[in-house]
Amino acid sequence: MAIRRSPSSPPRPVGALGRVRAEPFTPRIPGSKSYTHRALLLAAMRPGTTEVAGGLHSDDTHRLAKALAAFGGLSVEPTAGGFRVDRAGGRLRAPAEEVDLGAAGTPARFLLSFAAGAEGTTLLTGAPRLCERPMGDLLDALRSIGIRCDCLAREGFLPVRVHGGAVASREWRVRGGVSSQFTSSLLLFASGQPAGPIRIAIDGPQVSRPYVEMTRALMEACGIPARRAGEDAIVVTPAVPLPPRIPVEVDASALSYFLAAAALTSSTVVVPGIGGGSLQGDLGLARALERMGCGLELGEDAVAITGGRLRGIEIDMEAMPDCVLTLAAVAARAEGPTRIASVGTLRLKESDRLEAAARELGRLGARVEEGRDFLAIDPPGRLRPARIRTDQDHRVAMSFALLGLVGEGISIEDPDCVGKSFPGFWEELERLRRHHAGP
Repeated sequence: MAIRRSPSSPPRPVGALGRVRAEPFTPRIPGSKSYTHRALLLAAMRPGTTEVAGGLHSDDTHRLAKALAAFGGLSVEPTAGGFRVDRAGGRLRAPAEEVDLGAAGTPARFLLSFAAGAEGTTLLTGAPRLCERPMGDLLDALRSIGIRCDCLAREGFLPVRVHGGAVASREWRVRGGVSSQFTSSLLLFASGQPAGPIRIAIDGPQVSRPYVEMTRALMEACGIPARRAGEDAIVVTPAVPLPPRIPVEVDASALSYFLAAAALTSSTVVVPGIGGGSLQGDLGLARALERMGCGLELGEDAVAITGGRLRGIEIDMEAMPDCVLTLAAVAARAEGPTRIASVGTLRLKESDRLEAAARELGRLGARVEEGRDFLAIDPPGRLRPARIRTDQDHRVAMSFALLGLVGEGISIEDPDCVGKSFPGFWEELERLRRHHAGP
């Protein structure tokens, strides 16, 4: 079921645009990866058949679907319009074989909690980089409510063996400073408990808070109360998800690349299917581009960006970490420096994205200062030709591909890695090129 990609796929050159048409370009943006993950988990908790409508087909989502289907009592199949999930009544049974999640971080964190509700023992593992990404705060939270979790190589990291069992408390705690996915994982797990309400206290800072709000909102839309009790706690009233159809909106992370393409090429991009009411934090990139000099129209169900004369800005991007590399690419063509702050969590992603951004922008001619949780970018007068090393990270590949639209001699290593979140990225970028080439 997983979309396969080769780490040795040949580099992909990105030719600069010769001219730009005034007519707007409308990219075909897939469904939200974040919503698809959450919708699949909620569908897996609902007896009967549930449709995840508009769900994203990508390496990450297919790995989650395959992992869920390995639990006894569940069937998960991709469809032309998303996914179909069938669940029998009663308690699920743990998979008979180990579950290999590849590089899929969100599915790994969601499944650690999900496995705690299954009968038997689940072994979760993944690619070397995934086994370096922290899981300790979530494991501590699960252990504190009576779930046994055994780390098989290094404490706090995959591979982990989860022993399903009953929770021993209705008062849960989790630290919020490393990943919002830990909190979302517990929220989804709490929704399927046999009794409640369950109060989840969040200790310390809460990084990437919009993703937690997205989880809460989707649960509420499915008939599962999940309400803030002040700033540092959420109360979940467990319930069976109600609707047989869970819709997934357009992916704000995926659309960010084409908003940035408009900014870089002084053209116009219009994306329907998402608007100002979206809870996806990455839509904040549109406002950031407006600050940099672009024209912005943000309606109820569409967003439009028109590129203008770009200027550097200072910006806190803690709420939209997946757009940091995208904005960094735009900053490389702005007038004046850009400073991006509060993004230390990027060091724990598919690659160390701060290190990758500083390294590759430097090879393109920019002067970059890289700190523990910030980037400061002083753009070059002209981009140098370069072969971009992606570290097999989809967001590095897509962000730096945008600079190939405005710089000569730029190519992207391991271009197939975009399959993790946006398999159709290269086709859409080529559609953009053909659009501007005209008839």
